[in-house]
Amino acid sequence: MSQMPQQAALSKCPSCAEPLESGDLFCGACGYDLSVVPAPPQDHPTLTMSGSAVSADGGSGSTASTDGVSADGVDWPAPEPGSGGSPAAPHLPSDLPGTDSAGGPLSAGEPAAPGVRFDRPSDPDEYPLQAPDPRAAATDPANLAGAAVPAGSAFPAGATQVCVACRAGRVDDDGYCENCGHAQPRERDHMERESGPAAAVSDRGLRHHRNEDSFAVGHTTLPDGSPAVLAIVCDGVSSATRPDEASMTAAQTAGDTLLAALPRGTHPQTAMHEAIVAAAQAVNALAEEPDAAREHAPHQNAPACTIVGSIVTSGLLVVGWVGDSRAYWVPDDRSGPPARLTEDDSWAAQMVAAGLMNEAEAYADERAHAITGWLGADAYELEPHTASFKPDRPGVVLVCTDGLWNYAETAEEMAEVVPPDAAVRPLHSARVLVGHALDGGGHDNVTVAVLPFPAPSQGAGSA
Repeated sequence: MSQMPQQAALSKCPSCAEPLESGDLFCGACGYDLSVVPAPPQDHPTLTMSGSAVSADGGSGSTASTDGVSADGVDWPAPEPGSGGSPAAPHLPSDLPGTDSAGGPLSAGEPAAPGVRFDRPSDPDEYPLQAPDPRAAATDPANLAGAAVPAGSAFPAGATQVCVACRAGRVDDDGYCENCGHAQPRERDHMERESGPAAAVSDRGLRHHRNEDSFAVGHTTLPDGSPAVLAIVCDGVSSATRPDEASMTAAQTAGDTLLAALPRGTHPQTAMHEAIVAAAQAVNALAEEPDAAREHAPHQNAPACTIVGSIVTSGLLVVGWVGDSRAYWVPDDRSGPPARLTEDDSWAAQMVAAGLMNEAEAYADERAHAITGWLGADAYELEPHTASFKPDRPGVVLVCTDGLWNYAETAEEMAEVVPPDAAVRPLHSARVLVGHALDGGGHDNVTVAVLPFPAPSQGAGSA
C-alpha cells in the first residue's frame, strides 16, 4: 500500500523507523546514512478515511453463507450468522459473476474498463538496499509461517551469509558485508512460499524502502478426508504506525485460525469470518503499548492493514475481506468469463456505487485508494465481508494487494496476464504476476497468492 508523502525533513529513519531529530545526518539507533535517502516518489497513497465503514453497494457489509451440503460432499453445519447479519445462499458460477456478501453484483459481466494508470512524473531512482534493523533477532516473526521465509534461501539458519553484492564478503551480525560494506536486503523484501497446491509471492516493489505486505498460505484436510487450500493476503496501511507488523500479525493469525477450524468441520465461510475477526483482534492488540512508548512517540497512531483471503475445497470457493485488497476468479478455459470476487472498501467504490462517477473516473482520482474499512484499533466498526461460490469449471483464484491490481484492474485485464497453466504451476504464475507489476512501475509493494480450483488431492503441488 502506498506511503504517505513525506515531509521535507524525515520524521523517522527509513531503515529502522526510529524517530529522528531535525538536522540528523545519521540514525542514532542503526547508524543509517540519512543523506542517501532518495526523494520520496509522488505516487498515490492509500489512506484510511474518516466516515462510517460502508460496503461497495452503499450499505453496511454483511456476511454471506452457504447451504448445508456442498458440492464436495461435506455435510457442513449451517454457518452461524456473523457480526454483519444473516448470511445469504451460495452462488453457482455457472452463473459467475455472483453477488458479494452485501448483495451487490460482481463486476465480471461488465464491459472491460481501462486499468488504473496514474499520470505520474518521471520515475525517481529506485530505492537502494536498506540496512537491516540491528534489533531484529534471528527469530524475527517475519520468518514464521504467516510471512514466509524466501523460498530457496541460500542462507539457512546458522549458516554464514555471503554478500549479495560482491559475492565474496561475509555478512556480519549487523547486516553489512565485511568486504564491501554493502547493506544486505531484508528478508521480507522478497518472499515466496508454496503449501500443497497453493503458492504466494510478495515483493517490496521498486519505490518503497520496505515491504509492508504479508501473506499466509496453507493446506489441510476436511473431516471427510477431502482437501482444503487457503491463502490470506494483508496490506499494511502506510499512513499508520508499524504497518508491516500489522500485516504480518493479521496474516499469521488468520491463517492459523483457518488451519485450526477447517479440520474440526467448521463451515469454510464461518471459518473465514472467524479468521478475520481473530486477525482484527490481534492487530488491535498491537496498539496496546506501554505508557512509556506512547510518551516517546505521542503522535503515532494504531497499526492497521487490509485483509483478503480465500478457501478452496473440491467443490466450494469462499472469499472474505476488509479493505481494498482483492480476489479474482480466472477459469482455465479462457472462453469463460473471469470475475472479481470482492468489492473494495474504498472512496472510489463508494463513488461508483452512488452513481457519482464511472469506474475509470473514480480510480483515476487521487482519492481513489482512500479506504473506508480496515483492521486496526482505530477502525470504526469491524464488518467482515464474505461470499461463497460453487464454480462449475476448473480455474484459479488470485488473492492480491493493490500493488498488483493497479496494473490489471478489471477481471479481463487480470485474466490476460495470468499464465494458462496457472492451476498446475501456481508459484510460477505468482512470480509472473509480480513481475507484471514490477514491469509496470512497481510503485507499491506487490503480493499475490494463486490457488487452483477445485483443490487437488494432497500431494499435488506446483510443477
